[in-house]
Amino acid sequence: MNPLTTETVKYQRKELELKALLEITQAINENKTESVLLNIFKFTCLVHLNIKSMVLYVASGGKFDLRISHNVKGKIPQIIPQDAVVENKALGKLSLTLSEDYSFSEIDIYVPVYHKDKMLAILLLKRKDESSELDLNFTQALTNILVVALENKRFARRQLEEERLRREIEIASNVQRMLFPSKLPQTDNLNAKVTYIPHSTVGGDYYDLIQKSPDEVFFCIADVSGKGMPAALLMSNFQAALRTLLRSSSDLKMIVEQLNFTTFDNTQGERFITFFLGYYNYKTKSLSYVNAGHNPPILCRDDARGEPELLEAGTTILGAFESLPFLETGFRTDLNKFTLHLYTDGLTETMNPADEEYGDEKFTEFIKTNSYDDPTVFHSRFFDELDSYSQGQPKCDDITLLSIKFN
Repeated sequence: MNPLTTETVKYQRKELELKALLEITQAINENKTESVLLNIFKFTCLVHLNIKSMVLYVASGGKFDLRISHNVKGKIPQIIPQDAVVENKALGKLSLTLSEDYSFSEIDIYVPVYHKDKMLAILLLKRKDESSELDLNFTQALTNILVVALENKRFARRQLEEERLRREIEIASNVQRMLFPSKLPQTDNLNAKVTYIPHSTVGGDYYDLIQKSPDEVFFCIADVSGKGMPAALLMSNFQAALRTLLRSSSDLKMIVEQLNFTTFDNTQGERFITFFLGYYNYKTKSLSYVNAGHNPPILCRDDARGEPELLEAGTTILGAFESLPFLETGFRTDLNKFTLHLYTDGLTETMNPADEEYGDEKFTEFIKTNSYDDPTVFHSRFFDELDSYSQGQPKCDDITLLSIKFN
């Protein structure tokens, strides 16, 4: 071949390489999808470069995924474990540890793509014309451009997903804050204090106190299964249903039955809520309540007649059954001055460094020795004790303590 012909061939090859580079970079700049980018890369290589057969594997999560396979008759794997790929750079050889069912016999060239010491992709090739050259450096650079574009897309997707999750958590947190009463009463005849410590940004606990009339007070505490947006939305729906029912009725049985139906209808038994609903009437000095599978609140009478009382009567958890299998209303009468402590299981399940739970017994003992405290003082002393017990151990669940003192 004379020098002029040689130069012409080189010029033509460079021209084809430039076309290939322009086509793939234009597709990247136009933000084409991954599948479109892979197709453009494949056909660009086949049309403009001296390539007959090609296979492209791209690294992803400890393995190499097959992304392109063209004109390969043998059976090749869809996934190659990362530890099955070994390159001897000194000898320029690639070793693939594969099952005997697979074969790359038609392939005679491999092009690795690295970022620092990490192999990002493997391009396996066969030339159209064995007598013609294939610029492996250019092919590697072109593949590198493609792989970096795919990595950037994957990174952008991950960022969008993280942003979506962050916004979802933020919305759920705002929804949850709106569920709680903005202010609890601090009067001579009704003094309430709550401490709420969510395990994460969005918790599954709910509490409420509703003064229906000067003589009537409703109060409740609940714990929904699960966390995040689904739990926040379920609790939001639950609270709306509860408040609607309380405006029209004071019948605790009817209210609890309707709440169970609403919860089951919304979740089809896949989620449930433990719930305690109490009602106090100042005129009759009586307390009625229903405990739906929740930790029994503790009643302390100021006239010191006996031990603290557990309010256990009620039914099972809400949302597990379409209709409640049993339901009873608990009563306490002749109540003048007394305090109620309502809490969720995160409180008694707080662990110490020896993996021992704080437990119901310790909480009851603390109440016995501090039963006459103002709720604010009680909370301050109790959470000092709980912090001392846990010694900085991470909390396993949301913690809610609602204390209400009636005079």
